[in-house]
Amino acid sequence: MNVKTTVTALSLLSMLSFGAFAAPPISAGQAQGRQPIGSISVSKVGGAPMDMRQALSKKAEQKGASAWRITEARTGDTWHATAELYK
Repeated sequence: MNVKTTVTALSLLSMLSFGAFAAPPISAGQAQGRQPIGSISVSKVGGAPMDMRQALSKKAEQKGASAWRITEARTGDTWHATAELYK
């Protein structure tokens, strides 16, 4: 039983540490003075706004961005977002 608890705790901590290194969203003001390195977009059927943020953050991190800013977002039965990436 103690081994299960330890494994579960380590799994949760590893997920939290992964989230801490993901590229964060920034505001237009925070983007001033940063170097843009491109843009990304994500789309999905259903889901919540948090799903959109997680998808953008993951994709931004994969592209090597340190931050991103949403430039376009549409929601409804499907959602779509476009974001500018920054170094």
